[in-house]
Amino acid sequence: MEQQDQFKKEGRLTLVLALATLIAAFGSSFQYGYNVAAINSPAEYMKQFYNDTHYDRTGGYMESYSLTLLWSVTVSMFPFGGFVGSLLVGPLVNKLGRKGTLLFNNIFSIVPAILMGCSKIAKSFELIIISRLLVGICAGLSSNVVPMYLGELAPKNLRGALGVVPQLFITVGILVAQIFGLRNLLASEEGWPVLLGLTGVPAALQVLLLPFFPESPRYLLIQKKDEEGAKNALKRLRGWDAVDWEVEEIRQEDEAEKAAGFISVVKLFQMRSLRWQLLSIIALMAGQQLSGVNAIYYYADQIYVSAGVEENQVQYVTAGTGAVNVVMTVCAVFVVELLGRRLLLLLGFSVCFLACCVLTVALSLQDTISWMPYISIVCVIVYVVGHALGPSPIPALLITEIFLQSSRPSAFMVGGSVHWLSNFVVGLVFPFIQEGLGSYSFIIFTVICLLTTIYIFMIVPETKGKSFIEINQIFVKMNKVSDVHPEKEELKNLPPVSSEQ
Repeated sequence: MEQQDQFKKEGRLTLVLALATLIAAFGSSFQYGYNVAAINSPAEYMKQFYNDTHYDRTGGYMESYSLTLLWSVTVSMFPFGGFVGSLLVGPLVNKLGRKGTLLFNNIFSIVPAILMGCSKIAKSFELIIISRLLVGICAGLSSNVVPMYLGELAPKNLRGALGVVPQLFITVGILVAQIFGLRNLLASEEGWPVLLGLTGVPAALQVLLLPFFPESPRYLLIQKKDEEGAKNALKRLRGWDAVDWEVEEIRQEDEAEKAAGFISVVKLFQMRSLRWQLLSIIALMAGQQLSGVNAIYYYADQIYVSAGVEENQVQYVTAGTGAVNVVMTVCAVFVVELLGRRLLLLLGFSVCFLACCVLTVALSLQDTISWMPYISIVCVIVYVVGHALGPSPIPALLITEIFLQSSRPSAFMVGGSVHWLSNFVVGLVFPFIQEGLGSYSFIIFTVICLLTTIYIFMIVPETKGKSFIEINQIFVKMNKVSDVHPEKEELKNLPPVSSEQ
């Protein structure tokens, strides 16, 4: 079998793989970022529309409390939809496949895009609220399915780089929404329905193009038992014909999992052999959202204004921050295979921790020391850089890496639910915390960043360049399971590692 080893060559970025990555990420992840940010710039015009609509119906304007409540609901319907979307991941990816789910998911983007685009003509703000829920479902599905799809398409030496691409497109989506949302472009009384409706464009492109690309070979071989299909998909993705050893590797993973069958979410929580993987995902996803990245974005405008940036210039500074985010995520794509996942996570959370510390001090001294507001601006940018390096892109990539095929969909459902619920909580609760604590509200985020950093340092292993089976072996040791209840454990009949070759 010497000949086989010659073929174990490093995977390369073939055209098919690159295009599949771009189309999946642009069609799905891009919209997530776009919808997060698109609603911020035209907020005032939209509230006015809510009020005018109410006036047309009842002859009276809304009280400010009702209006704020309606607006909060509009904004937080998105993360709530994301939570719903995360719960749909497991059933859909097993039923329709990874690619099939992404295609099906576009319904949740094209329909609300049309509804939001027409909401003003229809004089109905309910359409916007329903649409935000639907777009949220779309984002919840795609934020879990795109990393899963790409992680299963990629050869292991590119898995990290391709796994960060969805996050890159999320940041690009945020930036594009910030640029289109400049007041002289679409954040105007006439323009905002167009701004909201544009989310349907990437979806339409994906519906047209994605069908020409292969389904995940792992899904084809393990769930569909379609070896021919899996081989053909691998040949197209790798650009060479010698894919047998890779099919063999996937089959080993399959054998290792026969014992477990499909692992539901409930079973995931009961299995000792998956304990640390599960805890790590929950810690990382909660840390990612509760470390205050959304709050920094909500707060950024006020920080810039108090630093003496003119009201009408703030939008440009915000777009600048968005651009920094994109550039740093591009860096993450290139360094994740060099420095590894663990180092980027530690680096990112430590930077966020320090930025939050300094920001708290700077905000409380803002009115007493004239140059303090500039320190605040620096802190915001440093924070964004730190978050874009590790906390934003890595957690979803790690779910793909530390769970095997049978537990991966359930793990994404758990990770996704934690992600979106935390996002929802921050969106609803932060305005109240801010009223209560003022500039000290970032102390909460400081603590969360610190705790997450400590957890990663103590627990999370490096997964760079390892096969899924090797990564699993690391956790088997951590979970101390090989000798406990062997009949119940996921990996009881692990094939001997390729000795027969």
